[in-house]
Amino acid sequence: MLVYVQDIDGHPLMPTNRNCWVRKALESGKAIVLIRCPFTIRLTYETKTKVVQPITLGVDAGSEHIGLSASTETKEVYASEVELRTDVTKNLSTRRELRRGRRYRKTRYRKPRFLNRVYSKNKGWLAPSIEAKIDAHMQAIKKVMQILPISAIIVEVASFDMQKIKAISEGKPLPEGTDYQQGEQLDFWNVREYVLFRDNHTCQCCRGKSGCKELNVHHIESRKTGGNAPNNLVTLCETCHNQYHRGEIKLPKTISRGESLRDAAFMGIMRFELLGRLRNMYPEIVSSTYGYITKNTRITTNLPKSHAVDALCISNHPKAERSDSVYMQKRVRRHNRQLHKTNILRGGIRKANQAPKEVKGFRLNDKVMYKGQECFVHGRRTSGYFDLRLFDGTKVDPCASWKNLTIIEHTNTTLTKEVTLSSHD
Repeated sequence: MLVYVQDIDGHPLMPTNRNCWVRKALESGKAIVLIRCPFTIRLTYETKTKVVQPITLGVDAGSEHIGLSASTETKEVYASEVELRTDVTKNLSTRRELRRGRRYRKTRYRKPRFLNRVYSKNKGWLAPSIEAKIDAHMQAIKKVMQILPISAIIVEVASFDMQKIKAISEGKPLPEGTDYQQGEQLDFWNVREYVLFRDNHTCQCCRGKSGCKELNVHHIESRKTGGNAPNNLVTLCETCHNQYHRGEIKLPKTISRGESLRDAAFMGIMRFELLGRLRNMYPEIVSSTYGYITKNTRITTNLPKSHAVDALCISNHPKAERSDSVYMQKRVRRHNRQLHKTNILRGGIRKANQAPKEVKGFRLNDKVMYKGQECFVHGRRTSGYFDLRLFDGTKVDPCASWKNLTIIEHTNTTLTKEVTLSSHD
């Protein structure tokens, strides 16, 4: 097992596999444990020589997963895969619903406000869902820089032709030249007007048989999950729309949500922003590559497909000896800012939505030892009983007493688990 080392000033040194030396250094007080996973120590004495080798960090950027691999020319010294959050958009929609409900109850006659949007005030503003994923990339790279003396960072960026992808999925001619400047909503005031025109101002459920002249634009998937994209909207008459929401009818099978291009749009936005931020933070060591180069390298060297392996190919050291383990990581939310439960109890009591930040010395997402098994605190109660789960979400005990828990490591936003390479593959 590789142990990562920092000097007394916190600068990273080359990792070591001399576990006996590490144990003796910890016992004699010449080193202290800094991080348990990945296991990192900090020396407590001055080192005379600080010789390090060139290490290249390959980053396989993505909208749902990140692959990281740090390697020298001969050996891979770090490999990890990070699972990103996909609940940010849903949480923002829930927050918007709660705010609107509260404003309706308390300030029902407040004048509407339209000029207080943050994107009109801050130049370069990005949607919170995109900002969260870019921040996850930055944090993952920063953590590697803290434990290894990285000399170069190579990031794989991707560019997607979304109009071409959509044309292929719909069986339409491929766009050429000025077609890219003339999208499907050209000359329409808004999305609603375009959807009504696309559907020929006809209810797509009853085809006008109900006789209702009032038309609505219906979300095939809820706006919370599907958004306001035209392929998620369909024209329904008032009668069919009301009957559908009452559960009296179902939409025809021909009405379905088209292919979502959310991930492709994210990668198109992220590639320049991520590279720009990395170059500002780590000047002169950041470069980029492309996916077709990574794929060709992986196939040529006959390596299996995974995010960590792709990152190894990105680092330009595909023939290096692979690491014995991969650190699986998962990004989670740190806090729930909702103060009270939505449902009000008898007597007008509004119950608190969450327990205090720390209960009996334990916090949310802490890694603990319970009956000889490592698990994470998924939920906490003020009474001192916790909901414990494994890294993959498997329930261990929904009501474990704090007296039976031993703290291993405090965790904020990233859960980490070491997986041996054989079981990972």
